[in-house]
Amino acid sequence: MEERTGSPQVPKKGKVKPPWRAEGLPGTPGGRPKINWWRFAVTLLVVYAAFFFVSSFFDSNQVETVSYTEFTKQVNGGNVKEIYATGLSVEGHLKSAAKDPGSGNQSYTDFRTEIPTFANTDQLSQQLNAAGVEIKAEPLTSGRGFFLNLLLSLLPVLLLAGLWIWIMRRGASMMGGGGLGGLGKSKAAKPLEAGQVRVTFEDVAGIDEVENELVEIVDYLKDPDKYRRLGAKLPKGVLLAGPPGTGKTLLARAVAGEAKVPYFSASASEFIEMIVGVGASRVRDLFEEARKVAPSIVFIDEIDAIGRARGGAGGIGGHDEREQTLNQILTEMDGFSGAEGVIVIGATNRPEVLDPALLRPGRFDRTVQVGLPDQAGRTAILGVHSRGVPLDGAVSLDQLAKTTPGMTGADLANLVNEAALLAAKRGKEKVGMADFADALEKLQLGAARSIVMPEDERTRTAYHEAGHALLGMLQPGADPVRKISIIPRGRALGVTLSTPDTDRYAYDEKYLRGRITGALGGMAAEDVIYGVITTGAENDLEQVTMIARGMVGRWGMSAKVGPLTILPSDGQPQASPATLAIVDEEARRIVDECYADAVRILRENRDKLEGIVAALLEHETLDEATAYGAAGLAKS
Repeated sequence: MEERTGSPQVPKKGKVKPPWRAEGLPGTPGGRPKINWWRFAVTLLVVYAAFFFVSSFFDSNQVETVSYTEFTKQVNGGNVKEIYATGLSVEGHLKSAAKDPGSGNQSYTDFRTEIPTFANTDQLSQQLNAAGVEIKAEPLTSGRGFFLNLLLSLLPVLLLAGLWIWIMRRGASMMGGGGLGGLGKSKAAKPLEAGQVRVTFEDVAGIDEVENELVEIVDYLKDPDKYRRLGAKLPKGVLLAGPPGTGKTLLARAVAGEAKVPYFSASASEFIEMIVGVGASRVRDLFEEARKVAPSIVFIDEIDAIGRARGGAGGIGGHDEREQTLNQILTEMDGFSGAEGVIVIGATNRPEVLDPALLRPGRFDRTVQVGLPDQAGRTAILGVHSRGVPLDGAVSLDQLAKTTPGMTGADLANLVNEAALLAAKRGKEKVGMADFADALEKLQLGAARSIVMPEDERTRTAYHEAGHALLGMLQPGADPVRKISIIPRGRALGVTLSTPDTDRYAYDEKYLRGRITGALGGMAAEDVIYGVITTGAENDLEQVTMIARGMVGRWGMSAKVGPLTILPSDGQPQASPATLAIVDEEARRIVDECYADAVRILRENRDKLEGIVAALLEHETLDEATAYGAAGLAKS
């Protein structure tokens, strides 16, 4: 599903044409952030006061506060050079550094002390004069002054303010505006000019029926007056539901590309934050940007992340962030604000969990199922993805499509890429059918592991895989066996691959019983040959249990339970313990009957089983023709 480059469109003179596409949540690209000046002023004053208060405890000169006893000791020792006295407070300098016993023998030369009221000041004056101490009328340690204090205290605040504004502007350029770190604001849209990459319906293949449902929306966006004259209204929303990899995002982009309207793309998880209300704010920003360039398309991927049904046990009432975001989306799509000219396209893999208010007409008016492509669709998808890949003349895309049932568009794109990688690794100029076959084998069976198994383990694995294959060959209506391998791949020691010739959409009881019998073939073969059962059947038993319980509890294929849904595909069992016990009993009965059939068929066709085993031990991997030939059977 490649993207084609269209011709650039020149905007009209004097008008700036808005970008036709924007990825991520919108913001104000290129604009400056809005600053809350009240908050900034309050913060500035608080920080200034804190720095001013702290700076008052520091002085450029380190003045030691000493006791009066220490002061008189230095005076009597003739070590005091000069002093300044204000009332009973004395500051001074020593001739040489001394140590103060009261502060841990810390060395000092400048000191400050207080004269006790009972001290004899006349005697102290005589001692000072006798020691030759100079007494001054001015302070010895003048302070910094008011303006210097103000400057030094404002400097850190100015630095902090500059850093704050720089971070905010940097956040604006990276995230399209918002406060510090962009919290609570939308992430910036990433514009793509109209002349750049554009996707159209020519890049979408294999889902023609879905395209037909979306063509009407494209036609409306191109010529809305044609519909308005007849009173038709633009659909508010389209929900694309289907398995992963089926092309839901590509379809949304193709609609925007065909209609040549602005396109905003966002994942639902981008709206969710820890702080309640942030998601709702981002939704408002997104729709506000979309309305500015209406008509436009808003694509929300994985919408079930925020659109789940409300009132579940996981929420915290109306204050839950996810519910707040969902409520805002509901309001924007069909509320008082209105969203004229804005079409919302949502994508989800689980439409059954969405809130009913989201799916009603007026919000998502249409639900379009995007299913797996059929054989013709797979051929078309392979053609799209192999456009830029040089293919060998022997490559048949039709044949490849037949061997890839159940694959999505993403799987097929990966298949083409893996085949191209293998061809390049092998030094080829073109990608051949063998490269596709090996790439498909790698994707379906897993990468081969280079381990050496003991011979007895290898033989046991051959019997196990031969049991699967032979039962698949002999069961009426079973899927044909495509490949058998005893080369360890992934977690498996061996693999048997069976795929149908044509796409199947419904399965009867006979086919499902055949699937169970074939899945039990490996365990049955080990039982017939060795009389033991190993752990190699773990994955087989998981499939058997799932099919058998589905037959009884979901599809009404048990007369004892009847046509009831006891085991829904999503949710808790809807039945009493007694009914669930009957379901388990019936599932066990079906599996026991199928296992007995598997053992009987293998014993009756022991020669065919041995033929497949001998071929596997010799070649390790058998394709379809070789496998049927080794069993002495013709493909039906």
